[in-house]
Amino acid sequence: MKNKKRIAILGGGPSGLFMFKRLVDAGRTDITIDIFEKKDQLGTGMPYSTEGAGNEHITNVSGNEIPELVTPIADWIETAPKALLDRFAITPKIYNDYKVLPRLLFGQYLAAQFDLLEQKANEAGIVYTIHYNSPVTDIIDLPEQNLIRVKIAGDRSFEFDQAIICTGHNWPIKHEGKVQGWFDSPYPPAKLALQLNHAVAIKGASLTAVDAIRTLARHNGVYFKNKAGKLIYQLSPNSDGFKMVMHSRHGMLPAVRFHLEDSHLQNDSLLTEEEIAAHIKGNNGFLSLDFIFEKDFKDPISQKQPVFYEFMKDMGMEQFVDAMMALRERADPFELMKTEYEEAARSIKKHESIYWKEMLGVLSFAMNYPAKHFSAEDMQRLQKTLLPLIAIVIAYIPQSSCEEMFALHDAGLLELVDAGNDSDAEPTEKGGAIYHYTDENGKKQSTYFKTYVDCSGQPHLSYDAFPYESLTAAHTISPALLKFRDAAEGKKLMQADDKKVKTDGEGNYYLKVPGVAINDEFRPVDERGNINKRLYIMAVPYIGGYNPDYSGLDFCERASETIAKSLFKNE
Repeated sequence: MKNKKRIAILGGGPSGLFMFKRLVDAGRTDITIDIFEKKDQLGTGMPYSTEGAGNEHITNVSGNEIPELVTPIADWIETAPKALLDRFAITPKIYNDYKVLPRLLFGQYLAAQFDLLEQKANEAGIVYTIHYNSPVTDIIDLPEQNLIRVKIAGDRSFEFDQAIICTGHNWPIKHEGKVQGWFDSPYPPAKLALQLNHAVAIKGASLTAVDAIRTLARHNGVYFKNKAGKLIYQLSPNSDGFKMVMHSRHGMLPAVRFHLEDSHLQNDSLLTEEEIAAHIKGNNGFLSLDFIFEKDFKDPISQKQPVFYEFMKDMGMEQFVDAMMALRERADPFELMKTEYEEAARSIKKHESIYWKEMLGVLSFAMNYPAKHFSAEDMQRLQKTLLPLIAIVIAYIPQSSCEEMFALHDAGLLELVDAGNDSDAEPTEKGGAIYHYTDENGKKQSTYFKTYVDCSGQPHLSYDAFPYESLTAAHTISPALLKFRDAAEGKKLMQADDKKVKTDGEGNYYLKVPGVAINDEFRPVDERGNINKRLYIMAVPYIGGYNPDYSGLDFCERASETIAKSLFKNE
């Protein structure tokens, strides 16, 4: 055992599942694997357990869009316990790989995949240990001994050669529990099992908001289909006065789920790692956002959708986003969703992609990993311009969620407010929140809501929010920074807002972005640029500055592959 490489996976959710799969598939019997999970079940993580879902919540991906694990979902459905399938009214006969699944059911699939991986590890003679109910409380780097010490609840500690942080989602608590009627997130959804007789403010209009809507609606009324087959919502007599008001920065709803030509966000025409590296080398160490927009978005569209390409071929990134946003801004959001619902239904029925939307998802996925090589200027452009469009278009809201939102809106119980970029919710002593925003006419509004739910999604957490104090105290990790290509721009921004910019005193200026600095292998980098060879950070909330978009299971698959290659490199 002393001659084996000791590897720790910190977190047993989907990230930990894919990381474990990579290690098992490597077939290495010269390693030991320890998995630390804070709950008593592996695989489900937050999104696919009761921490993040109720019976009413569904995935926004179908079986054919899920990266390969041990067994396909269709095969697992054939063997899943009948009582489990009955709970969600699913049978092997009615299931197909193009349907979305209840999230809790999908969580059981992921848990079953973990069981199968354990069997594979046993058969291969790979030594592993699962530590249930073992939340990680601290991580200590021991460079002199070339080890990592992991501390868990109960003040127990373990030492490893390498550790991979896979701790997943984290929803910071600000006012929840102190201010009645204030919820910092809609998770766990059981806390929103409330029968109410007043309006509820919902911050955001993303899939996180849809989660809150699905839960609140079920506790204040019922859905049924009329004779024409249309879904209708009927408010409970005890919920008179209940309605939900979404507050969106752009006054827009997410786009509707459609058929993807390539369900795993891959494309043969994308830039290779070698092409990206060559471009960075020839561009003063920076990856150009315009370059990747042209090569990984416009060029593939020119081949697949020439008519649409003619429309946008001469547009730069900002022009294209402005054109797409203008189309959405001109339309009533619920009418636009109905139009997209019909468009998406045709796409799914014919198995034909809405290609520019698909390529926007592919672009987001493709640029996520090299985004740390953007200049500060390009990252600002990305955050201000492209990411808001990406967030709307690739949310992929499932059809059944659309139908429920239509029913609520038709009943006068679901509204959408364009709250602009300067909106803010203020907690009050009597409970609830006052929502401050500037409306479409430029008039300032302040509306009181007895119940407020922040549904803005998983935040990109700051460096200061990193939970393992010993790594911060020892400067093993450092804040994520992006260099300004034009030092004058950095200096100008620093004079306007010195909290956003840092200078090294040698004429270089850096934009502060959320989270921890990592290299291309997900290893933390300290302030001197030294790369830590004992630690990897795959926990998305803490690397959002260098990975501005992350796509669920696709992220888990890609990141775990990169880390697995790094673990055994140069041996």
